[in-house]
Amino acid sequence: MSGDPKLERIAKGNALALCATGTWTASFAPVLERMVADAEKLAGTPQSIFIDVSEIAKLDTFGAWLIERLRRSLTKGPVEAQIAGLSANYSSLVDEVRRVRAAAVVDSNPITISGMLEQIGRAVAGVAGTVAGLVDMLGAVLAAWFRVLIHPRSFRLTSTVHHMEQVCWRAVPIIVLITFLIGCIIAQQGIFHFRRFGADIFVVDMLGVLVLREIGVLLVAIMVAGRSGSAYTAELGSMKMREEIDALRTMGFDPIEVLVLPRMMALVLALPILAFLGAMAALYGGGLVAWLYGGVQPEAFLLRLRDAISIDHFIVGIVKAPVMAAVIGIVACVEGLAVQGSAESLGQHTTASVVKGIFFVIVMDGIFAIFFASIGM
Repeated sequence: MSGDPKLERIAKGNALALCATGTWTASFAPVLERMVADAEKLAGTPQSIFIDVSEIAKLDTFGAWLIERLRRSLTKGPVEAQIAGLSANYSSLVDEVRRVRAAAVVDSNPITISGMLEQIGRAVAGVAGTVAGLVDMLGAVLAAWFRVLIHPRSFRLTSTVHHMEQVCWRAVPIIVLITFLIGCIIAQQGIFHFRRFGADIFVVDMLGVLVLREIGVLLVAIMVAGRSGSAYTAELGSMKMREEIDALRTMGFDPIEVLVLPRMMALVLALPILAFLGAMAALYGGGLVAWLYGGVQPEAFLLRLRDAISIDHFIVGIVKAPVMAAVIGIVACVEGLAVQGSAESLGQHTTASVVKGIFFVIVMDGIFAIFFASIGM
């Protein structure tokens, strides 16, 4: 039977049958919506209800969902509506629709102290899970590195060089530009305020120490976390979605050794280089502003800078760089491998990678500050 869709009610003893006929497709959406809405009013009746679909000529996803919605609406308490007469052609479609869960009911209960404590507990547990994941990834990377040391031929040099180009060489322009501007701003603001006390020259001390110890490496690490960390997460997440990582395991390769270790090595090598270039660009920008805005001659700037800083300031900044790079790489790879099979999951984990990467970079900078202060550097 074909033609317009119909939904007829037929009483069969103590049971009620709803016989669906005709074409149940999206082209008849308004008619189908009205019929199903009228049939849903039967919910709550003590009779057993059967939805007979044996006479349906054509069925698509829209029609299958309406039938499943009707079945759910008529299922109340002990009375469960049944779908009868389902042909083999449409059984898989209806089964697939049946797996769709109803939207969760929004909890409208008032906020209570116990509920707030529960949320805090879940948040703390989530932080503990994040730290555990980072430690697990760190152990896996170290284990892969030791295997590479034992078998040097397994090290993927080509992949490491490729990622070095992406992370280091291609990042040089934006890193130099941003740090140059930051150096200009720091120098301008320092001169503006020091001038009130007639101490314009002290801006050189502030610029040198601040750039070499803190701002240079911290700013570069934050930019790398946003640029390269997000790229690592997106790349690994896309591979996870396309099941390429599972294919590597099937072929007997370790994804940590093949995918993660080259990226980690490239990042650990690149960040100290970028931090050095960024510090030099910031000092150059600060010296340029001190000359043009503050009247500090380049010779005087260099002499004052030589007296204001020492090799310890440079060491403090450079030592931080590889550790921060390792933290950024581990966070990015953990989030990338945690991606599920949807674009929404990829976006969420990429965002989490950047946020967590920047957070842990700042935490590590604080730890280093306390450590170097305790040893007098």
